[in-house]
Formats: sequence, structure tokens, C-alpha cells
Amino acid sequence: MINNDAFTKRLKKVIDYYGESASSFAEKIGVQRSSISHILSGRNKPSLEFVLKVLSSFPEVELYWLLNGKGNFPLEQKIEGNVKIETENLFSKSVSEKSPTDGTIIKNTTSNFKKEIDRIVIFYKDGSFSNFEN
Repeated sequence: MINNDAFTKRLKKVIDYYGESASSFAEKIGVQRSSISHILSGRNKPSLEFVLKVLSSFPEVELYWLLNGKGNFPLEQKIEGNVKIETENLFSKSVSEKSPTDGTIIKNTTSNFKKEIDRIVIFYKDGSFSNFEN
């Protein structure tokens, strides 16, 4: 279960990080201003749809960090030599590499990891979901 007070603090941190007001943040993620106000005041808990809108509008926000404080915000970047590796999100890994000759940054995004799938969850528009475990 989500700790509503802690979620509110993390949401405020996201809003402050981007220099947004509650009203402009609501507009960017496509929800009513009252939704943000009710969540920030603790009156309402965030819905799955709300969380997904935040994640899709602000890719630097990690799901597990937003929900339960585990992980990082904003996504940390590791620099190894001339290669900058952005931390993985749930779906892809992005690698930027500086060309040794002219300093041009080359970005390569891949999603073909040789990882075993543990579980797939499909969310339907009516709010229901299906859970498939390996």
C-alpha cells in the first residue's frame, strides 16, 4: 500500500524540480487542477491513471521512486570514460557516447536485453488489469 503522506512529498519534489505550479503541472499531465490539489492536501489518493500520466509526461521520474521512495529522482547518470549511461527505466536503456574526434554525442537506445521476463501486467481502459506470471 502507498504511504499517502510520503507520496505527496515526492510529488511536491517533482513539481518543484521542474519549477511548476500545481496548476501548470496539472495541465502538463492532463488532469484537472483540483486533482492535484486534492492529492497534495491528502484528501484523495492518486489513481493508477494519475501515476501513469506523471510517468509519461516526466520520463526522469521512476515508478518505484514515486510510489514508495525506492530508486532515484531524477534519474542518475553514470559516466564511464567517454560513455554516459543513463539509469534504466522499465523498458529501455539509453547510452550516449562522445566521438573521440569531434565531441559529437551519439545516442543509441536499445530495448533488446537478454533478460528473463518475470511478469507482464496489462492495464485496460476500464481500470481492470490482467496479470501474467512466468
